[in-house]
Amino acid sequence: MNGLKNELMPRALRNSLKGHKISLVILFILCLGTLPMHAQIKWMSMNEALAAQTQNPKKIFMDVYTDWCGPCKMLDKNTFTNKRLIRYVNKHYYAVKFDGEGTEAIDYKDFTYTNPNHQPERKGRNAQHFFADALRINAYPSLVFFDENGDLIQALPGYKTAEELEIFLKMIATDQYKEITTEEAWIQYQEAFKGNF
Repeated sequence: MNGLKNELMPRALRNSLKGHKISLVILFILCLGTLPMHAQIKWMSMNEALAAQTQNPKKIFMDVYTDWCGPCKMLDKNTFTNKRLIRYVNKHYYAVKFDGEGTEAIDYKDFTYTNPNHQPERKGRNAQHFFADALRINAYPSLVFFDENGDLIQALPGYKTAEELEIFLKMIATDQYKEITTEEAWIQYQEAFKGNF
């Protein structure tokens, strides 16, 4: 059929080829629907993460944000879209999104943390959630790590790129942070660290 012109092909053959083209296009579109869309971090609430830890112990990685915070939005847009970071967080952590000025009730260590001073009509900054206060969050965003038992490990204030965050994600996931007890040890760890985000 390569050398044949359209007008020399029998009508039945032309119609058959058109039908196959349409079938292939439909098949292609259907296949696209089954492919995974852009990978994302599997965010959950703190209560969900604490419950998940009882079934399958994993560390918790928490993003403490607010609606008015520009660097928080940059974290979502730039850092949390890095494919290697997404894969690493989803594999090694329960990832939690927590509004530091929101109203979610959090049951943590036999106490329920709320935000009774929240003013829903208020635009911009609002009252800090009692859980954020308990974690001593004083900047947004803050990235907080908890161990497999839900105990606080560390909070990192401020915006981080995927490359800047990688060292902390890996150091904490592998428990190497337990061996870094001096400033010298931290400097040596940073110098030896080879990132791939």
